[in-house]
Amino acid sequence: MNKTRNIFEDVNTDKPRDTPIKGGFIDEGRDEWRVGVSQWMKTLFIFVCLMVVVGGLTRLTDSGLSITEWNVVKGALPPLSEAAWALEFDKYKNIPEYQLQNKGMSLGDFKVIYWWEWGHRQLGRLLSIIWFVGFLYLNIKYRIPNSWKFRMLIVGLFGGMQGAIGWWMVSSGLVGRMVDVASYRLATHLGLAFIILGTLFWFKMRVERTDVDLMQSRRRRVPNSINWTSILLVFAFAQILMGALVAGIDAGTGYIDWPMMNGEFLPSESFDYLPFWINFFENPALVQFNHRILGYILMLLGITAWIKSRTIAHRKLRIGFKAILIMMIIQMVLGILTVMYAAPWYIAIFHQIGAIFLLVLILQTKFIANFPQEQSVRS
Repeated sequence: MNKTRNIFEDVNTDKPRDTPIKGGFIDEGRDEWRVGVSQWMKTLFIFVCLMVVVGGLTRLTDSGLSITEWNVVKGALPPLSEAAWALEFDKYKNIPEYQLQNKGMSLGDFKVIYWWEWGHRQLGRLLSIIWFVGFLYLNIKYRIPNSWKFRMLIVGLFGGMQGAIGWWMVSSGLVGRMVDVASYRLATHLGLAFIILGTLFWFKMRVERTDVDLMQSRRRRVPNSINWTSILLVFAFAQILMGALVAGIDAGTGYIDWPMMNGEFLPSESFDYLPFWINFFENPALVQFNHRILGYILMLLGITAWIKSRTIAHRKLRIGFKAILIMMIIQMVLGILTVMYAAPWYIAIFHQIGAIFLLVLILQTKFIANFPQEQSVRS
């Protein structure tokens, strides 16, 4: 007969406990691929950021039209002899930028701008190789779910589109009386670069969390914070596009006083161009004015979002909104300095880098709001 046992009796057993399965049975034994895909996307993200920075420097140094042809294979090698350099220089002499702006440029000066554009294109080629090799290797090595194969293909599709848009942009400055690329095409090119950058960062954050973890954390999402980060994301992206229009027509080199513009709030020549609508894209006075006003609106939205976030229980969300506001303040200071010093490259490029950090911080905070992880009661 079994002996009756006291309910307060300690129970001791030598049988080892089963190790808990991270992520539950749904993800058991199927998460090895996540590390590889995460590292691949992180690498692509870093190179896209580098592409944006080098592309910005290429624009700021007026180097984007130095290579007048698009040869995917042959263009991978730079000129290797003086005769080859002379041939490339002769091609450059036939475009409006040389004839109207750089006439008399020396071969040595041409080489400087050529290397900037060549380096930018080489980064694009390297990015394509990293995507292609990584995609093949990861799909051969791991059984990646179809949903993530599709996401990986989306990244490659965006990359292919970016290459085509890049040449579409450059070609606009090779004919007519243009001494720069069309600002609309520059904005499209930069806008897609930030879409690729943001997509990679979002996918990277998602792939580092298991499906079960994401489903569970989604029940704790913070709708109000999701809405605010969505608003900030839309306005920040619009401001990036507006900044590209400013860069495209060199609108940052004029109106170098602040907070006024040549002593006026709205320059009197802001609507001098015909037809009327073209002022919003090609009139330096109105384009810079709109960039300033949109910056003020974005700052007010950032302050409001931060104030409302102070009552949120989730600590990482509060930190996220605070970081966004701090980055906005830095960006505004950099923007003012860029204007007041007539857009020198060594200040303007940090303003562009700041846009990358701001976009990433907004996306990170949006992700936390959508998929908040559990936190201790103490925090």
